[in-house]
Amino acid sequence: MASPEHSGSAPGRTGTHDRRTNPMGAYVAAVGVLIFLISVFLDWFSVTEADETISGYDSDGAIPFTAYLGVGLVVALLYAISRARGKQHRGLTLTAMAVGIAATLLALSNLFDATGIASGDVEVEVEIGVWISLLGGIVWSVGAGLLAKEPEGDDDWRGAAVTDGRH
Repeated sequence: MASPEHSGSAPGRTGTHDRRTNPMGAYVAAVGVLIFLISVFLDWFSVTEADETISGYDSDGAIPFTAYLGVGLVVALLYAISRARGKQHRGLTLTAMAVGIAATLLALSNLFDATGIASGDVEVEVEIGVWISLLGGIVWSVGAGLLAKEPEGDDDWRGAAVTDGRH
């Protein structure tokens, strides 16, 4: 049972915590996801021979999927901030960071080779959308990384966790 001396979640730990996660990293990640999401609908490539531009949405299905996955992760991060004891869930934060890094690499790869476009026989130039998505992916990754370095809300904030009730 929980008592004033014990929180009930881990023997040997008190129920009071003097540190909570600073949620700023989640907000920075949310801004990065928003930037990446907006970039999906901008021009990513232009085909010089056809005088045509192609948005990230139309060039490759992985691009909007990555943005929508980011939106879902941000919603989950913000929910965790409101519900988790320490204002974060480490697994979710690290997942958001991993997907942010993947989004950054997706944008970076499109700088060198247009995905979803048969660029072998047509000349394709990179447009502003790729650069903005790269910025969004970087901001997203950095924000999730800032959140990941914060305390999670586990019982081991003050040193090694005691699992058998001894000090």
